[in-house]
Amino acid sequence: MTAAQERDYKELYPVWCIDYKEEYLDFEKVFGNKNPVVVEIGFGMGAATVQIAKNNPDINYLGIEVHRPGVGKVLGDIKTMGLKNLYIIQFDALDVLEKMIPDSSVSGFHIFFADPWPKKKHHKRRLVQRPRTNLFESKLKKDGYVYFVTDWQEYADFALEELNATEGLKNKYDGFAEHQKWRPETKFERKGLNADRVINELFFVKK
Repeated sequence: MTAAQERDYKELYPVWCIDYKEEYLDFEKVFGNKNPVVVEIGFGMGAATVQIAKNNPDINYLGIEVHRPGVGKVLGDIKTMGLKNLYIIQFDALDVLEKMIPDSSVSGFHIFFADPWPKKKHHKRRLVQRPRTNLFESKLKKDGYVYFVTDWQEYADFALEELNATEGLKNKYDGFAEHQKWRPETKFERKGLNADRVINELFFVKK
């Protein structure tokens, strides 16, 4: 961590981070309003996360990330930008979803450039696969969405199959989605483009 990230982490964790507890969150109590809640899983250093939150003040965002420097960076950005609609949980995402997120409470999931675990023996670690996709579906409100972006073609094809096989979710597009203009480019995305990799997007909606 940089000195600034360490400082912001210590100062702002009590303000904008939620400790992991095995009890469901009351989003209205957390955010102080009844606005829709979007959950981002694995935001990294969070540049896109804070930009989306800034551009959409009427939507509440919950970022889940285990990487301490990224949490420190986003906390500093929340303070600098004066954001009121972004909170963080620093813990394993699947545990958070199972134990802290009520069923039928989330308006969307953002999963941008998650680890593709390219080796076949590691595929079981991938975030977007069944039955984990069933867990996402159970937490979504009707018409809520899962928005997944990757620069790893094999993972994109795999995720498309897994989401297609998830009962209760429907692809908004015929195959891969068009780029959602409201999503800012990420550092991982630039690296992928510089390496001549195709950016594939998926956008599934709860029936």
